Amino acid sequence: MGKDYWKDDLNGREAEREWMVRTQLRGRDITDEAVIQSMLTVPRHRYVKEDKQELAYYDTALEIEAEQTISQPYIVALMAQALELKTSDKVLEIGTGSGYSAAILSRMAKRIHTIERHNLLAHLAEERFNSQGYENIEVRVGDGTLGWTEKAPFDAILVTAGGPEIPDSLIEQLAPGGRLVIPVGKKEDQHLLRVKKTLSSELIEEDLGAVRFVPLIGTKGWKEAEAGG
Repeated sequence: MGKDYWKDDLNGREAEREWMVRTQLRGRDITDEAVIQSMLTVPRHRYVKEDKQELAYYDTALEIEAEQTISQPYIVALMAQALELKTSDKVLEIGTGSGYSAAILSRMAKRIHTIERHNLLAHLAEERFNSQGYENIEVRVGDGTLGWTEKAPFDAILVTAGGPEIPDSLIEQLAPGGRLVIPVGKKEDQHLLRVKKTLSSELIEEDLGAVRFVPLIGTKGWKEAEAGG
């Protein structure tokens, strides 16, 4: 996939997004049309460093500011699909990062509340949301493992970092009928879990497969010294 492939679409990069969806999402197990349409709409190249924009639509994670990463497109789509979102849903995201995942979710749900522990990342994400007109996303700097009590309950919760266990604070803030998606396991590798809370508040847990995320740091996650940063 050389540069000339995109020479007729240097600004919007719609052709790149179409290629990404065709080869990385539809070609695998992403079937939720709301996820597909959102991935076609949100410009991933606007969420990475300028010198990485040519790689934005490849099937790879990329380094962003604050020594963090933006997940590969397939993983973003997989997690969004696992949330089983409705247009009326209120969503909590733990780990704003570049803001790309929140932007994807914002095209699928009514309201997104996202928490980031790095001031720089939160500020950059807000700038991106504002410049692209995404008005249904609220960003907060803080300890995501504690959730966002004032905005609870949530119909769906997405955690974009790997924790040693599922924080009980997030379970408490999940509405009956809600879905929580989180990587859980060792610092080096985890399994992506989906927890559904029934209307009677019973919990049903599913394993969606092996993944690898940066550590979830906070009161209910890894301590910063344990995570190595």
